[in-house]
Amino acid sequence: MATYLKKTAPGIIVGLMLCTSLFAQSYKPPVFNDPDRLKKIETTYPVIDKIYREYAEQNHFPGLVYGIVMDGKLVHAGGVGYTELDSKTEANGQSEFRIASMSKSFTAMAILKLRDEGKLSLDDALYKYIPEARNMKPLTKDAPPVTIRNLLTHTAGYPEDNPWGDRQLANTDDQLIDMYRKGISFSNDPGIGYEYSNLGFATLGYIIKKVTGKSYEDYITENILRPLGMTHTYYEYTKVPKAQLAHGYRWLDGKWVEQPMLHDGSYGAMGGMITSIEDFAKYMAFHLSAWPPRDNQETGPVKRSSVREMQYPWDVNGFNVNYKTASGRSYPYASAYCYGLRWRRYIDGMTAVGHTGGLPGFGSEWTIYPEYGIGVVCFANLTYANAATVNLAVADTLIRLSGIKPRELPPSDILTQRRNELVKLLPAWNDAQASGIFAVNFFMDYFPDKLKAEATEIFNKAGKITSVGEVVPENQMRGYFIMAGEQANVKVSFTLTPENPGLIQEYHIALMPK
Repeated sequence: MATYLKKTAPGIIVGLMLCTSLFAQSYKPPVFNDPDRLKKIETTYPVIDKIYREYAEQNHFPGLVYGIVMDGKLVHAGGVGYTELDSKTEANGQSEFRIASMSKSFTAMAILKLRDEGKLSLDDALYKYIPEARNMKPLTKDAPPVTIRNLLTHTAGYPEDNPWGDRQLANTDDQLIDMYRKGISFSNDPGIGYEYSNLGFATLGYIIKKVTGKSYEDYITENILRPLGMTHTYYEYTKVPKAQLAHGYRWLDGKWVEQPMLHDGSYGAMGGMITSIEDFAKYMAFHLSAWPPRDNQETGPVKRSSVREMQYPWDVNGFNVNYKTASGRSYPYASAYCYGLRWRRYIDGMTAVGHTGGLPGFGSEWTIYPEYGIGVVCFANLTYANAATVNLAVADTLIRLSGIKPRELPPSDILTQRRNELVKLLPAWNDAQASGIFAVNFFMDYFPDKLKAEATEIFNKAGKITSVGEVVPENQMRGYFIMAGEQANVKVSFTLTPENPGLIQEYHIALMPK
């Protein structure tokens, strides 16, 4: 700061204003810079409709409904086939489908809401809410107790329980507690391995009841569904208007065989929800609304930060290097489980968050792409219908065909400030040590004579500099910019320290082709 004060009186004022701006950095969230996003998406609808229609026909789906969510609303929906074959009831955006394990994220959201209200901790031991669990015998004597966080991330050590769990929907709370009383069989010690557990999410539903005094159905309905305007979402199928209820089928010996519907019970917390595309789109829009982090007033039933926490990859569990899209394009990804949600990061950096659902008679999937502000969802009434494959094909087609771009992060004021100051020093690096813009480590790691020699050589090859580009931020404290030369371009990358204001701690310069 003393450097700025070695000025005349007007200079002092300017210096103080500069210091104030540096110390009062405001967050600039990523934004969409394309006002025609929706129009571009709309041009893809005929292709999207065809993809869903052909997929349903090829895979013998009695009925399929689907939707595209963008910028806070359902922008497109469609239906193929029937929700009930005997009556030939056509499937549409208001048809009510059982969405199976897509229900899990509602249970997880309810748990986080209770956490935010101080009514439980994610690191609470399970036996705090189910005393019968205190006597569970893990595989080893040094195993930690099962926690709520373990249940949320499928790391409790319970064995994978598909398809057994799918047949437990109607079980009572007493049956659930009796299992704990008799003891649970473990496949791993808690916290060291991923095993998909429907029992774990049924247990979370019971914890909601123990904490609130209400069934998980009532608590989720009152505290999540109604605030989001999801007035046509149910757990008990007998409460659904008959004309809207999708019946479930299995394809056997060249024909559809109707499957019995199970009533709501303790395992509904893991897979019993029944909803429509129009209703579920509101939930997807809420998940998308959590991005980007920002200063706006909270308007949802759960804090935006808690929704982002739900979507975080807490339990990385796979990497598929051989994955290909429906078009045959190689598209490897890493996968993880969040809180009631699945997460993927593809080789090109695109992030996808959502969940599949499968039960006797039904299959479903939803995925949002937070950087793009879009989501896709579809429900089918065929046993374990693979909805994920067609949704990925749709999302891939939609993004590539429309040409929409992800959000762009504007550079922070301090990144722009440091760019301007670096540009003045390049390539000669004169008086760099006296500039006051470098961190204490910088000239211990970089040496002025070598910095000058490197930059001079690169600038000679680049030719006359004709323009300096804006900072391209990787985050608020790291980025790069391009200096365009007549023969080649110069890329300058830098990282700032956690100090306020941030100082340059790392720097790289490279010659780039035109």
